[in-house]
Amino acid sequence: MADADALRAPLTRKRRATVTAGRGAGAQPVNGGSAAAACRSSAAGWVDDGPGRRHDRRSPETAKSDKKKRGDDTSDRLSCHKIQESLLSSASGYNNYRGILNWCVVMLVLSNARLFLENLLRYGVLVDPIQVISLFLNDPYSWPAACLVIVSNVFVLVALYTERQLSKSSFSELVGYLVHCINMATILTFPAAVVLLVPSVTPAGGAFVLGVYTILFLKLYSYKDVNMWCRELSTAKAKKLARSLSYMFYFVFAPTLCYELNFPRSPKIRMSFLLRRLFEMWMIPVIQSSMKPLEDMDLSRMFERLLRLAVPNHLLWLVFFYCFFHSSMNFTAELLRFGDRQFYKDWWNSETVTYFWQNWNIPVHKWCLRHFYKPLLRRGFSKIVSQSAVFFLSAFFHEYLVSVPLRMFRLWAFMGMMVQLPLAWFVGRFLRGNYGNAAVWISLIIGQPFAVLMYVHDYYVLHYRQEAD
Repeated sequence: MADADALRAPLTRKRRATVTAGRGAGAQPVNGGSAAAACRSSAAGWVDDGPGRRHDRRSPETAKSDKKKRGDDTSDRLSCHKIQESLLSSASGYNNYRGILNWCVVMLVLSNARLFLENLLRYGVLVDPIQVISLFLNDPYSWPAACLVIVSNVFVLVALYTERQLSKSSFSELVGYLVHCINMATILTFPAAVVLLVPSVTPAGGAFVLGVYTILFLKLYSYKDVNMWCRELSTAKAKKLARSLSYMFYFVFAPTLCYELNFPRSPKIRMSFLLRRLFEMWMIPVIQSSMKPLEDMDLSRMFERLLRLAVPNHLLWLVFFYCFFHSSMNFTAELLRFGDRQFYKDWWNSETVTYFWQNWNIPVHKWCLRHFYKPLLRRGFSKIVSQSAVFFLSAFFHEYLVSVPLRMFRLWAFMGMMVQLPLAWFVGRFLRGNYGNAAVWISLIIGQPFAVLMYVHDYYVLHYRQEAD
């Protein structure tokens, strides 16, 4: 038995070796097929760990991303539609209209380029800047508007001197208040008297001068109030800044009406931004034909002329808004590194008249809110009375800036501003959403040319009716 077992043992080992070799041979690639499969598995991120076992060498995030891509590709092939709104629909939430704004600018430039070229070819260069400067230097008194602008520095120095004396307690608060009141009253009356009494002042020159003096009045009023508030709070820093001549003139030229002890400043002047704003800033037959219907009180013809004037007048107003509130004020702010560049808000989305007046001219709105509206509330006046007082003040300055240069008082601008009160109540109470926004736009498109037409008619009748006859 022992010998038999000894003989069977080598046979058993040989049979096992043969079976093992057979298994190994079966695992070898045949005609390269298994090798190709192995390469594909390796490229897909799979690695063989042995017979029947593989693992994914990719990270879980990569494997998940690849799976999602395969799923998205399959979904795109099977379906290409989903529930979504058109971009111009209000429900889409889309608000990037920069390309449309650029299109408007391009169309505006192209539409006016022909007129510019036509006038240049027909009339040539009508204004030579060198001749204008030489004429002013030879005879400055023939330019009363420019002389008035230069004289305005006197009122700035008076306000600065008064605050210096108050900071050193050389003036009492009562004396300082009286000096400020006299100074600011003179700011409004002196240029108006010159414009009315000096015949050589043109309406355009008078309007420019009165605009400069009105801005100066609002600035110096804010300067007086802030320094007074600082003295009441015993702010030592106010004494230093109140006596700073350079800081005072910085405020005079800054694109704001509200004085502060420390204005926000940008870190540097961006020359590319400055040049773009400078480039943007460089960028009467219908009126005469409107006089006859107005004189004859032909309402249908008058309304037709009003509509003809409405669109070009409104486009001019929009151009003025962009050139002044965006280009010009940003240019000045960049030059002075003035940090607060919010000169307007989205007034074009106004659904109420009140929202429009609060957002189309932020410097004036801030001044009215800070130095007129809130002080009235602190004195116990109601909101309705305070708002009416703000509109009354705005109506006064609108009439002041129009009637005095034209040398006639018709109160069209004053009444136009006061009409805003019932209009604001009506729109705010009865109109909402798009209807309110449409009402605001209609008041802008129709209201302004109507007031302009009234003034032009009266000016035409007073000065050119005999010549026309």
